[in-house]
Amino acid sequence: MAETALHFSRVVIVGVGLIGGSLARALKRAGVVDEVVGVGRSPASTERALALGVIDRAATLEEAVPGASVIVLCAPVAQTFALLHAIEPHLQPGTIVTDAGSTKGDVIMAAKTALGDKVAQFVPAHPIAGRELNGVEAALPDLYDGKRIVLCPLQENVRADVAAVRAMWEAAGGVCEIMSALQHDAVFAAVSHLPHLLSYALVAQVANAEDASLKLDCAGGGFRDFTRIAASSPEMWRDICLANRDALLRELDTYQSMLAHLRTQIETGNGEGLERLFRRASQVRLQWGAQREAVADAEP
Repeated sequence: MAETALHFSRVVIVGVGLIGGSLARALKRAGVVDEVVGVGRSPASTERALALGVIDRAATLEEAVPGASVIVLCAPVAQTFALLHAIEPHLQPGTIVTDAGSTKGDVIMAAKTALGDKVAQFVPAHPIAGRELNGVEAALPDLYDGKRIVLCPLQENVRADVAAVRAMWEAAGGVCEIMSALQHDAVFAAVSHLPHLLSYALVAQVANAEDASLKLDCAGGGFRDFTRIAASSPEMWRDICLANRDALLRELDTYQSMLAHLRTQIETGNGEGLERLFRRASQVRLQWGAQREAVADAEP
């Protein structure tokens, strides 16, 4: 885990579920925050976070914003505008606002609209980490250890604020990198958003079959591994798919072209063509897996 001299007197986490709860636990583990304040959609959610020791205090958004060092939005991306609009009247100079949303173009547009001249205080970010489980009970202090954290700074941001957000995520165990919002949304449409869409689609297809129970009884490791992420938060992934619509539709069109190509190979009995495509995909996957393992082994 990277070392940082930065210390926060109060971090406000809006949405204390898997992502927000894990960040709270990671910052507490690192000893870089005096108080973590949780804001939730219902008293029950923040009371549960309090009971588990994930947050130190629960508050409304209006109560939590004044005096905060950093405010982290960990709610579904469709809620970004409403949350920032509610934060804006209470947002003081010196407070940094950031997010953990899986899309960035829509979030940045929401921030500029809701915050106006205060948008310089908003530093967009996206931790590339998660589990198939959700809710504060699933939060882990080591969820971000060694995980990539993408920062998409605005032209309006000051360097010190970007550095503070970077230091926060590094204290949580993450490895930060800078990327433009446009590039971010295109990349993650391919390697995150599309896989989730396909996983949900396969489970829905099997569930809708007349012999669904038999198929599920017979399902093995391949089905389990491919569909693990279909247990993720439906609300969150609904918002992500709609927020990153254009990039996701492009990837979906490309994938459908690939499926049509595979269908042709099967229909015409072209085993050589199938094997050639499978072999190339297998080699790429093996190389990628080996690189990931090498990086993990090299981390302290």
